[in-house]
Amino acid sequence: MILKNIEKAIYRKRLNIVIVSFIASLLVLSLAYGQGLIALFADSVNMPVPVAPVTEAAVELSPVAAPENNFKLNFFGVLMALLTCVFALHRLKTSEFFTEVYYVWQVKQQQNYIYRKLKKIKAAAKNDDVDALIILNFYYASLKQIYVLDDNTLTMSKLNKDIAELDAQIQSKQLTISTEQYQQAMLAAY
Repeated sequence: MILKNIEKAIYRKRLNIVIVSFIASLLVLSLAYGQGLIALFADSVNMPVPVAPVTEAAVELSPVAAPENNFKLNFFGVLMALLTCVFALHRLKTSEFFTEVYYVWQVKQQQNYIYRKLKKIKAAAKNDDVDALIILNFYYASLKQIYVLDDNTLTMSKLNKDIAELDAQIQSKQLTISTEQYQQAMLAAY
């Protein structure tokens, strides 16, 4: 994966639109699917039934029907709405509007893959394993990019220190390493 420069303002604006649209769609579709399922599958207990005139004695003897619990139907409505929204996002992820949002999502996936093996990668990097150095270089550069995009300045000083240490190690070994050299297949060795 190659890191790209993206404009922070466009990314933040589009991300906010995607989040609000997803939540609104999920809410509306959940209600619609839930009500539709209730209309189709709910028992006829709640349906008004014409009754003969009721006497006072008959009211005392007749059991009061409890309202039906439609939790399961509403739950399936929410699941159907979630699946619909996920399917829509999946179909739209390669569209022009989603370019920045999808790119950041892909970078975060790569970071997650690396993080799962980070302890072994760092140990190999201490032993001057070139692939480990390439992976760490990509990892730190991608973290810095995502931190800037998400305004996460809390851990930026530690990250800058890690980047400086890695750069010093790369320079001391007189290696030429760039983020473009990283490929996910490199992780298989760790």
